[in-house]
Amino acid sequence: MSNDVVARIRANPKYQELRRKRNSFGWWLTLLMMVVYYGYIALIAWNKEFLSQPLGTGVTTIGVPIGMGVIIFTIVITGLYVRRANSEFDALTRDILAKEVK
Repeated sequence: MSNDVVARIRANPKYQELRRKRNSFGWWLTLLMMVVYYGYIALIAWNKEFLSQPLGTGVTTIGVPIGMGVIIFTIVITGLYVRRANSEFDALTRDILAKEVK
């Protein structure tokens, strides 16, 4: 792409909207992930007794399903980002390119 096209894209208000929405959403998901992950690590560090309680009569402890929850949470928020990127963000990108790249 030529520098002229890049400059027009950057000046487009929809591009600014796309950047703002994508960055804001990404930072919120990052914050949520950090709270969940570091919360779990903090729980491991400071409350081992809670996590080591057995579930039922088996050898599985409370920490195992909580750890699985962290993994599932990661998959869910990744899916949320992909869903929004494939719908809203891609639509904005198509609009920008349709107008600016001719």
